[in-house]
Amino acid sequence: MTAFLRRRMILATSLFAALALVLSGCGSSDDSASGGNCDAYEAYQGNEGTEVEIYSSIRSPEAEIYQESFAEFEECTGITINWNGTAEFEAQLPVRVEGGTAPDLAVFPQPGLLKAMVATGKMFAAPDAVSSAADEYYGADWKAYGTVDGVFYAAPLGANVKSFVWYSPKTFADNGWTIPTTWSELLALSDQIAGEGKVQPWCVGFGSGDATGWVGTDWMEDLMLRVNDAATYDAWVNHTMPFNDPKVAAVLKEAGKILKNPKYVGNVSAIATTTFQEGGKGLVDGSCAMHRQASFIGGILSADYGATIVTPDDTTTEGGITTFYFPGVTADQRPALGGGEFVGSFSERPEVAAVQLYLTSPEWNNKKAALGGWFSANKGLDVANVADPVNKNAVEILKSATTFRFDGSDAMPAAVGAGSFWKEMTAWVAENKSDKAVLDAIEKSWPKS
Repeated sequence: MTAFLRRRMILATSLFAALALVLSGCGSSDDSASGGNCDAYEAYQGNEGTEVEIYSSIRSPEAEIYQESFAEFEECTGITINWNGTAEFEAQLPVRVEGGTAPDLAVFPQPGLLKAMVATGKMFAAPDAVSSAADEYYGADWKAYGTVDGVFYAAPLGANVKSFVWYSPKTFADNGWTIPTTWSELLALSDQIAGEGKVQPWCVGFGSGDATGWVGTDWMEDLMLRVNDAATYDAWVNHTMPFNDPKVAAVLKEAGKILKNPKYVGNVSAIATTTFQEGGKGLVDGSCAMHRQASFIGGILSADYGATIVTPDDTTTEGGITTFYFPGVTADQRPALGGGEFVGSFSERPEVAAVQLYLTSPEWNNKKAALGGWFSANKGLDVANVADPVNKNAVEILKSATTFRFDGSDAMPAAVGAGSFWKEMTAWVAENKSDKAVLDAIEKSWPKS
């Protein structure tokens, strides 16, 4: 995912975070882990009068909410946490590390940057207590993303989920449609809606300026986890399997059943020039039934088109939108595509280890979630502390996921993941370029080792 898109996601998330904070009246103090005393913080004590810097791409207004989530920890431990958020994080972190001014902790938005920083020799493996906490509170897939060459460096922090289909509960209720639980049911519902002729089944937009086409790569990634197993997904991302392998071709064929079907999407070529922001607006005015997109699109559709985020059982609100899980091949198959952040250390000081451990705890994860606009894959996170219905759905998806994988294009070489993959998916819809030609072109573009 591009830096631009991450910034747009942060803005959309921040909108909901700020709103949730106002609505909650900061009432999460009633859920205090310590109950008014510091017994719950005993494991982190003994470091009074120290300071720990956390360096991140996450900045105001989200940064203030993070800082608030640390207030009780700081009071009970005497450790001051300084959250340093900057738009230049990815460019400046390597500069600081090489210049000898590395932060105590850094929040990595993707595994690739973590690996690059480990390669500098300036990072420290996570303490044993953090490793044990990661084993207890996170799935093996998550811990693996914080591991480099068999050494565990960085525990998960926040999460995001992409395996969503957005829809209007009112539109579905008005037409008597039911939520599909398998890929074949999803196609059958699309056929039904198309046959009725009142609403376009799907609305899609690939447009994103220089990044046009990333929406198509997200479709491919989600379907790759459904049509194939996790090992095949990894082989595809790592290029131990050619990009034009028959297993990849099978996935593009499935994607085409929706994205290149004019009965479902209308003018196929227009997908390339419709921006991803515009892509879902038909849900709000009732002109389309479904839109596959990550959780952040809710903030954009609310801000730009007046949508209201509702629960699935709210079937009366005009312009109300929410999500259902993008289904697998079978109802029992529940892979999840998404992303998250990981906290790695450039210091072995005990107060730094204490903060890193606290961030893996259910206590902090529940405190942070209760402040609004945020969730994680922590198994100790109580979904009752997640107010937003879409984030609540995301937590349930993560808890029930049979497999979790990061956005594959982010892990591919930039010439492919942020280059030929975007370009060829755009040509696939704009020019009706054949599946074979698309996959052959991407395979040919893969850098030679």
